[in-house]
Amino acid sequence: MTYCLGILLPQGLVLASDSRSNAGVDQVVRVSKLSLMPPGKDRVIAIQSAGNLATTQAVVTTLHEAFGSPDAARDLARAKTMFEVAGIVGTQLRSTVVADGKFVDPYGDPTGSFLVSGQIGGEPHRLFQVYAAGNFVEASPRTPFLQIGETKYGKPILDRSLTPHCPLDEAAKLALLSFDATIRSNLSVGLPIDLMAYRADSFAATVITVEDDDPYWTELRRAYSTGLAALVESLPDPPAAWGV
Repeated sequence: MTYCLGILLPQGLVLASDSRSNAGVDQVVRVSKLSLMPPGKDRVIAIQSAGNLATTQAVVTTLHEAFGSPDAARDLARAKTMFEVAGIVGTQLRSTVVADGKFVDPYGDPTGSFLVSGQIGGEPHRLFQVYAAGNFVEASPRTPFLQIGETKYGKPILDRSLTPHCPLDEAAKLALLSFDATIRSNLSVGLPIDLMAYRADSFAATVITVEDDDPYWTELRRAYSTGLAALVESLPDPPAAWGV
């Protein structure tokens, strides 16, 4: 299992993915789930993945190899819109599952899912979720974040605190707190966290890797836990009639 999060805001995008992949309690590896396509002057394209690791790696690697190649059907360098990019990712996912699925089925789920985001010149930055069937939906101001993988533990803080006009630094903070909640509650999600903040129209992106000993990560978790405990203590006690 894994956890990937994409946040769409007027200022840009915030993306975060964990790095844990496991096939049992004694076979745990660290694998990056956030991949940037080769840079271009008019495009930034990021793909985050969850699900069967062999399937998702095959999809992402195929698209990397096709980037800037004569393979027009798979070449994300030729895509005119992010909608087209999401369609190419979905089509490649279906092709990979058709090729390998019948061999994988006896051993587990062969499918995967993706968050596809970025910006191509001439249109705004966009964020899509590609489902296991290869179809997809797009984030909007009314739905400013999308998740794949182990989503339930990290969702409540986003539902409560993330607003459509949240600044990028605040969104990055909430993204990390969402991961903190998930890591505390589910052993199948773990550090390091790959974090990317993309500012709209910059066409430049850098992925930061947050390790367990990162000073900001450590202080953020400590301050959040301390503040949350203090807040609970300050809340009104239950009525005496409740007998508690």
